[in-house]
Amino acid sequence: MESITLDVTTGRREVVFDLTPRCAEFAREQGGDGLLHVFVPHATAGIAIIELGAGSDDDLLAALRDLLPADDRWRHAHGSRGHGRSHVAPALIPPYATVPVIGGALQLGTWQSIAFVDLNVDNPERQVRLSLLRG
Repeated sequence: MESITLDVTTGRREVVFDLTPRCAEFAREQGGDGLLHVFVPHATAGIAIIELGAGSDDDLLAALRDLLPADDRWRHAHGSRGHGRSHVAPALIPPYATVPVIGGALQLGTWQSIAFVDLNVDNPERQVRLSLLRG
């Protein structure tokens, strides 16, 4: 298994960050066939396979705001207002995704992208682990 860690700077805002180019580069460098596993080693972030750039990323953040409001309802209450929702988000947007790789190319659908989703405005520096499990 080949594996690397990417550093992602999100700033201090909710974000849907496109990882597709970095994932494609890693798969291309490794070559061959297998499964690309994308994992976030954080309790407050996730990975989504979603269309990006056509408003879906903003729609996802809006839907998460509706489902998980940044208010004082959360028992996990340290950090910024509503921080507890960030700890619930990975139950909806899991901290991992797996994508087939054939001949060093990601086998995503036409409009699919691999996105890092982070509602946690308290931690602007994140990591994502990419691992290629060869087939």
